[in-house]
Amino acid sequence: MNNRPFIIGIAGGSGSGKTFFLNCFLHHFVQDEVTLVSQDDYYIHAGEMTQEENKLYNFDLPSTIDDGQFLSDIRKLISGEAVYKKEYNFNNPLAVVKILEIKPAPILIVEGLFILHFKEIDALLDLRIFVEADEQVALDRRIMRDGMERGYPEDDVRYKWHNHVMPSYNEFLLPYRSHCHKIVENNSNDPDDIIRATELISQEVKVRLEQHRTGR
Repeated sequence: MNNRPFIIGIAGGSGSGKTFFLNCFLHHFVQDEVTLVSQDDYYIHAGEMTQEENKLYNFDLPSTIDDGQFLSDIRKLISGEAVYKKEYNFNNPLAVVKILEIKPAPILIVEGLFILHFKEIDALLDLRIFVEADEQVALDRRIMRDGMERGYPEDDVRYKWHNHVMPSYNEFLLPYRSHCHKIVENNSNDPDDIIRATELISQEVKVRLEQHRTGR
């Protein structure tokens, strides 16, 4: 029997619908069967910033992530240890900071923009899933999300998109697309399309998990 978890990497650019895909995917497994570790909780704290400083600061670089701690926590989960981590609040001083308890499980999902770029993390993945959307679709989603959830003006969102988001996507994520086992195109705003995609992939994962457990 193989006690090492089956490790799934889910990568996707901003506005690709990666978070919705991930939430739908998780619904296909019982709570103790799967655990999630997210790159977003490993941002190096940048301190409180003014709106203009926030606009100019480039969060879309691998150097903004504490990839050493990210890797260390993944390895702890692989070895059967629980991980305790402060939830990142995206420099929002009004956000209530939660302490996350991440427990080991037979399926470990690692998600984030740079997980394929960080070589030691990528080497641990058994299945790589790439979620993508056309650029205009992704930008429209980003404008809506950042306006509603973070209160960012549309001009600031567009500035970041053209100067930070897309250059980073093209350099640190897109080159690894062909390296992935599954490509999920997510241009539809009909949630049923993603739900169907997660059903198919989750069925395959369950088969591969059984093979992984038995060493077949």
